[in-house]
Amino acid sequence: MKRVYNFSAGPAVLPEPVLQQAAAEMLDYQGSGMSVMEMSHRSKVYQKIIDEAEADLRTLLKVPSNYKILFLQGGGTTQFAMVAMNLMTTGVADYIITGQWAKKAFQEAKIYGTPNVIASSEDKNFSEIPDLKNLQYTPEASYVFMCENNTIFGTKFKEYPDTKGKILVNDASSCFLSEPLDVTKFGLIFAGAQKNVGPAGVTIVIIREDLLEISPRDYTPTLLKYKIHADHGSMYNTPPAYAIYICGLVFKYLLNLGGLEAVKANNEKKAAILYDYLDTSKLFKGSVKKSSRSLMNVCFRTNSPELDVAFIEGAKKAGFSNLAGHRSTGGMRASIYNSMPLAGVQALVDYMKEFEAEHLK
Repeated sequence: MKRVYNFSAGPAVLPEPVLQQAAAEMLDYQGSGMSVMEMSHRSKVYQKIIDEAEADLRTLLKVPSNYKILFLQGGGTTQFAMVAMNLMTTGVADYIITGQWAKKAFQEAKIYGTPNVIASSEDKNFSEIPDLKNLQYTPEASYVFMCENNTIFGTKFKEYPDTKGKILVNDASSCFLSEPLDVTKFGLIFAGAQKNVGPAGVTIVIIREDLLEISPRDYTPTLLKYKIHADHGSMYNTPPAYAIYICGLVFKYLLNLGGLEAVKANNEKKAAILYDYLDTSKLFKGSVKKSSRSLMNVCFRTNSPELDVAFIEGAKKAGFSNLAGHRSTGGMRASIYNSMPLAGVQALVDYMKEFEAEHLK
């Protein structure tokens, strides 16, 4: 069966070699006589799987020894609450609003304290990252929250704010493992796996060890305390075992590619093909300021909603899946995560050129 080019924003395309290995091991994982989906998370076989996954991720990102890596459930949305319950000790925190997910995190934090918006690009329809040079931090703020890559609007932080010693929290969900990341700039990083890392169902948290000693709010459920998960090796309760196994296969796949420097170089090539065409097209236009463009999510549209619909429908028939923009924005969005091949991006641009020629006659 011919596979489509899947431009979904998430759950997203996975490396074919990983899918093939998972298929080969589905009924019998390395002579165990069972699938990873069936085995006890307390078994020695599974302990080796999760230990190797953590070690490989630590290698990929050069995670220092004073950071813990956690494999959790609940997606990024649960992290909006966990961050506030565990880290907002003063009842105050600062938020940089660059899209819908940062807005949702801000709204969630209101339940647990007083979050303040210290920068926002909402007045520009989130078409750029706001100026970070002269941010005014709230003196009593416990942390500063940012969302590094904005899946819906297609923007990306190209530098990080200098928080003057305050804890910087990074929702890195939609750009995680797309390029090297200096973990030491952050107190906590979290990422839903379903973009670049694995299937939906596991959320990766990288947290500096000293933050585990902060006392969460009294009402924080046991399962929403970072220290509980750190102390139990991500196995306080049954973890998303199969999803972690797939993530581990992806980590090994990325290491074999040459690590995140090689991954970034490939992602830059793919993005350049699409952005270069958008910059010269008479029909399609990108919606993001050049200095804020994401390598992962490329948003664009024509000058007509009707043409947008025609393009999406035609693209689907031509073998390009999930090109519709988010329901809140309309237009088109090509999510070109790590596992989208360069050939897929080139084929999309070729189709766009054909569509443009047909509709500008």
